[in-house]
Amino acid sequence: MNKGSIIQVMGPVVDISFEGGELPALYNAIHLKSPEDDNETIVCEVALHLGDNSVRTVSMHTTDGLVRGQEAIDTGKPISVPVGEKVLGRILNVVGDPVDKKPPVESEERWSIHRDAPPFDEQDTSMEMLETGIKVIDLLEPYLKGGKTGLFGG
Repeated sequence: MNKGSIIQVMGPVVDISFEGGELPALYNAIHLKSPEDDNETIVCEVALHLGDNSVRTVSMHTTDGLVRGQEAIDTGKPISVPVGEKVLGRILNVVGDPVDKKPPVESEERWSIHRDAPPFDEQDTSMEMLETGIKVIDLLEPYLKGGKTGLFGG
């Protein structure tokens, strides 16, 4: 594992320096110890190689309490989340941790958050209507399942 140290924190952006010239790849996950809780890990994602053995990362958690010189560990792989039947009906954050006050998802398979889209021959192309239960919307402006839909109102 490649180790580095924090050189700058600007809101959710964390700059990290790695010795030896071995920089983590773009989209790699970087783990930092939380200053508030020793059992919690702050996950950052490499967004940019700055040069001079430094990378710019974006934190997926709060950066409150992070300090210059704090150790950072390159995981060597991108952020991944659990997938499968056990994830259905659960609410997860971007790093795959549950936010629905239920126990962690015990899934054997994890996929990167930066996967390519499936090829068209693997996608379901059937058209099925999404019933909102609001008669006026279902009649005047029906929506297809699987599309991006946003309803706003009061």
